[in-house]
Amino acid sequence: MSVEIKVLTLGIAATHCYIIGDTETGQALVIDPVDEAPLILKTAEESGWSIKLILATHAHFDHVLASKELKEQTGAPFYIHGDSLPLLKNLPQQGVRFTGSPFPEAAVPDRLLTSEPEIIEFASLKLETLYTPGHAPGHIAFYERDLNIVFSGDCLFAGSIGRTDLPGSDYNQLMQSILDKLMPLPDSVQVLPGHMQFTTIGKERATNPFIREYLDLISGTV
Repeated sequence: MSVEIKVLTLGIAATHCYIIGDTETGQALVIDPVDEAPLILKTAEESGWSIKLILATHAHFDHVLASKELKEQTGAPFYIHGDSLPLLKNLPQQGVRFTGSPFPEAAVPDRLLTSEPEIIEFASLKLETLYTPGHAPGHIAFYERDLNIVFSGDCLFAGSIGRTDLPGSDYNQLMQSILDKLMPLPDSVQVLPGHMQFTTIGKERATNPFIREYLDLISGTV
């Protein structure tokens, strides 16, 4: 598989935007169009890639701010989970809440993902959808088995987990998402999250304090 991944850390929340290019076909997809659509487009073009698909893990502003502009510039379809729609449509108001000024509208999705697992085939990639709500409604992680990578969005971080103090978030639901969907993956799987450094499933299984505390809690040892 001839695949290269570019990572841009953008916006006020230092969020990772992933551009995944198939170097043989020159086609690329974007996971989380964070911000600065011209920079995302320029980065792809400098690698000789054409963006043909846009995916979002969830609809918090720092993951979709560039969605409309990037879709308009590339004509690429935009996929997101159906439960993300209320937040997505509320993107201008998210701006008022977090910055005091409205954000631009988000892209209209071309396809709504569901809670059932599916495989998104794109060029040589096969991204398996993992339904991982808790941090946000409709949160999806994308697992590329052949690359041994999971794009975890804001579900799981290195030594941490996604926030659960936001509207629509739920701590227990998030922890069950992590335990049911991410922890069954092999230890060697690289975790490429929405923020902060990369990690592995094995490292988080062994050392993540939130996972260890939750397991103790549900086993009755705390």
